Amino acid sequence: MKLLQKLFLSTTLTLLIFSTSASTFGGTVDKTKLVEVADILAKPQSYLQQQVTVKGTVEAVCQKKGCWMQFAADANQPTFRIKVKDGDMVFPVSAKGKTAYASGRLDPIEMDLESTREYLAHKAEEQGEAFDPANVTEAITLYQLVPVAVEIAD
Repeated sequence: MKLLQKLFLSTTLTLLIFSTSASTFGGTVDKTKLVEVADILAKPQSYLQQQVTVKGTVEAVCQKKGCWMQFAADANQPTFRIKVKDGDMVFPVSAKGKTAYASGRLDPIEMDLESTREYLAHKAEEQGEAFDPANVTEAITLYQLVPVAVEIAD
């Protein structure tokens, strides 16, 4: 009986150790290249096509294929999105609210005026806000990180 108790205790401790470790996707996150999301959003051109690492609280996860996560940024800042090709990495919906690190390359997504209006209309609809496309007179460029490694703290 004591052997069974020791085995059970050992198995339980092993499960606890593994359940409290971080979930990783892709390679190893390079925390030596950590850049604040606010800094990237303020001067995105300074970080284009460079390997950077960002840290943030996961605000949303793609519910269909787990192909993107959205990091909450500082107050008065837009959120920041990381995106992979469908199936390259599958981020769990349970990551929402957790701290995550992502290492990768910052890519611009240049939109024309019509795409900008559609994008902003969709964002307004999600937030339950009124939107008048006539108020949008210039196209925007979105920036997202294409990660090679992601770590989600449990």
